[in-house]
Amino acid sequence: MRALLFLVLALALPGMVRADASVRLKDIARIQGVRDNALTGYGLVIGLSGSGDSSKNKVTVQSVANTLSHYGVNVSADDLSTRNVAAVMVTSTLPPFAESGQKLDVEVSSLGDARSLSGGMLLLTPLEGPDGKLYALAQGPVAVGGYRVESFGSRSEKNQTTVGRVPSGATVEQAAPLGLAGDQRSLDVVLYQPDFTTAERVAEAISARVPGASAVAQDAGKVSIRFGQPVANVVRAIAQIESVDVTPDQVARVVVNERTGSVVAGGDVRIGAVSITQGDLRVDVQTHYLVSQPDGIYSRPGASIGTAVVPESRIAVNEAPARSVSMPDGTTVTDLVGALRAIHLSTQDVIGILQSIKAAGALRGELVIQ
Repeated sequence: MRALLFLVLALALPGMVRADASVRLKDIARIQGVRDNALTGYGLVIGLSGSGDSSKNKVTVQSVANTLSHYGVNVSADDLSTRNVAAVMVTSTLPPFAESGQKLDVEVSSLGDARSLSGGMLLLTPLEGPDGKLYALAQGPVAVGGYRVESFGSRSEKNQTTVGRVPSGATVEQAAPLGLAGDQRSLDVVLYQPDFTTAERVAEAISARVPGASAVAQDAGKVSIRFGQPVANVVRAIAQIESVDVTPDQVARVVVNERTGSVVAGGDVRIGAVSITQGDLRVDVQTHYLVSQPDGIYSRPGASIGTAVVPESRIAVNEAPARSVSMPDGTTVTDLVGALRAIHLSTQDVIGILQSIKAAGALRGELVIQ
């Protein structure tokens, strides 16, 4: 019942929002060229208490030897024991307009057979972009949100110990490679969720509320803006564009997650006239084994005389009366769930009924099953 109540709330909340509610353009779109950039690098985590990579990982052993040679210590890789060192991949995200000296958080993930990165220190690691250029340097203590303790074959573990984080562990060395696309006479706005209706509304709102701007929807995901004359202050113009109120269109969609038993639907999802009948049939089979022992004493027992085990089965069939719900044309999914709750259906039953309604062609929207 608690899960079904959560389901009803999840379905009812979208319907409680006004259909004409407007949002700022910056909440549903971005200026083309303003985007994050992925950074990756290969490094070593040192200072582990015997929980690092074993000597079987030749990559780790060779990396340690190469690092020592950089400091003038020449040692053969065969003479190294790397149990206190782990080879890792370091990832981070370079935000738009990042400048030199800005701090970034980095993620550290083990590459070998290390058991834990807890207590380790990430050595200086160059972080490169997809273009192969260096954009940041990472270094610092690794924070792991868990633990792993082993002793004499017993183990206690919480969360993932081979993945850690270095807060503010990277320093930007080079500005972000991407910037604003276009010149001082034009800009492009890209929608997070492409939709033809929303794109047209965005173009109309910008043309009406931004002085000197003319916007045209190029497709479902992009709106082009042209200015009558070169913009003296591009930042101010973008701030005006982002502050424009737009009413986005919403696709009629129901999302069903069968693993978690959750159903989320927009308030405008409606169904046609349907009649739903739900009945439960329960069959219980119980088997008891009886031992048959012959009476009396026999001096010469024959081959057909002996102890026998005889099964005795009892079958009980309980069929609950069918429960019916009839919904008129144009009913919302929220109303449907409320009616199904009244007859005490479980969340899994609701999911199955929604799938059947879609198969019958009565669901006026898209059904997404995850």
